[in-house]
Amino acid sequence: MADILDLDIRTDDMVIEDDGIEDEVNIVKLKENVRKRKGRGFNSQMTSREAIENFETIDTSEPDVLDCDAQRSVEGWILMVTGVHEEAHEDDVHGRFSDYGTIKNLHLNLDRRTGFLKGYALVEYERFEDAQAAKTALDGAELLGNKISVDWAFMKKPLKIRRSRRH
Repeated sequence: MADILDLDIRTDDMVIEDDGIEDEVNIVKLKENVRKRKGRGFNSQMTSREAIENFETIDTSEPDVLDCDAQRSVEGWILMVTGVHEEAHEDDVHGRFSDYGTIKNLHLNLDRRTGFLKGYALVEYERFEDAQAAKTALDGAELLGNKISVDWAFMKKPLKIRRSRRH
């Protein structure tokens, strides 16, 4: 990140003369007028994250969620479905997964060269309970003759254990 120096130079304070004493005084005056600004927007009033009142956070107050290794995305709980048949349509996947709750978003990725599915789908639920029910019920199930596997798209990172080194 680049630092920006804001120079507030007044021409009446700066007198250029040949003796070294005046130059040193002018340099000191110049340094006093410099304000160093860092960061985005140069807002000096916000000193910490707590100063932002409307900071968006993810609600983790659900007790079942804390025991799970799934990570909530910004908008909802996303399941990664692999093993989807290449000729499956959005209605096929939506019909199978909508039995377990309201689907907020469904994404099927197509191969540009062939025009068929790449073999995976992303299914997003608003509620954790719906996504958990779909995951447990449909993991290993069949969809258009193919065995699909369902897992969380986002997982919590494992805790790093710090080991002290002795030399």
